[in-house]
Amino acid sequence: MLECLKIKQVFCVNIGDLHLDNLIFLAPMAGITDLPYRLVMKRFGAALVFTEMVSANGLFYNGAATHELLQSCSEEKPLGIQLFGDSPERLAEATKEVSQYGDLIDINMGCPVRKVIRSGAGSALLQDPRKVGDIVRAVRKATQRPLTIKLRSGWDNDQLNFLEIARIAISEGIDAITLHPRTRSQGFGGQANWEQLKELKQAVAVPVIGSGDLFTPQDIKTMFTQTGCDAVMIGRGAYGNPWLIRQGLEIMAGKVPRQPEWAERYQVASAHLELFLKHFGPRKTLGHMRKHLCWYTKGLENSAEFRSLVNGVHSIDEMRTSLAHFFETGHQ
Repeated sequence: MLECLKIKQVFCVNIGDLHLDNLIFLAPMAGITDLPYRLVMKRFGAALVFTEMVSANGLFYNGAATHELLQSCSEEKPLGIQLFGDSPERLAEATKEVSQYGDLIDINMGCPVRKVIRSGAGSALLQDPRKVGDIVRAVRKATQRPLTIKLRSGWDNDQLNFLEIARIAISEGIDAITLHPRTRSQGFGGQANWEQLKELKQAVAVPVIGSGDLFTPQDIKTMFTQTGCDAVMIGRGAYGNPWLIRQGLEIMAGKVPRQPEWAERYQVASAHLELFLKHFGPRKTLGHMRKHLCWYTKGLENSAEFRSLVNGVHSIDEMRTSLAHFFETGHQ
């Protein structure tokens, strides 16, 4: 098993009554932040990890796949549960149902995916500030857990209303805000506007969590320096790269960030594979771990050949063998 990071932390943050040991969180990501992934990231020091987006409608209709997203264990605590939906009443009921599984509830108001927007959820809510207030008010009444929202800066460049949305949510009782400073129309293109994070931090009294374009430990340090945010949330930068969390903690502690050795890369990728197999079985492992193993090897010598090979395997043994062969024969 992987060893937990042992660094004495100077920096910490509270969200409501939840004390977090450091300032680096793992973002909720659909199709990515399942339990095995969260466990890997937790072992590299993430103070707070989140489930994938959990549909309030899915919970209402008792969908087995939706409930599977709530699978957890004590090792990953504290756990944030992110809900999405467009109905205040249904989100409140979902909150009552999931509060027993997590330590913090987050409402998604930033997802730019078309399917989510069509349902009126995610960043579609940015177009209806009154509904935002109704949702936060209903969810706040439904739980005593710390409550946060994650949003984008606006629907598009003509509708940058993140400050308005933030103030409404705060007036209804949220405990912190995560801002990914891109508009819905940007998707993940262009560049995140960190100046908007600074603007938000200066405008509100609750903790502000920064997200967007965190790919190196220096990015993490720079976001804190430029914006004054209270914590950062790592998303795509952690794909196949849990070392980013460790490196971020190291640079914040005034240490030189350590690069992973070849053997450690193999150990972590292999441990992730076995964790996924343990929790989800061989069929789902074959379908989902291909992308993770490709991310673990991205940029390394002969990684293109490995991607071709691993995407064609038909059994867990073949997957294990392909991974072992790559690291046994490769060179940094």
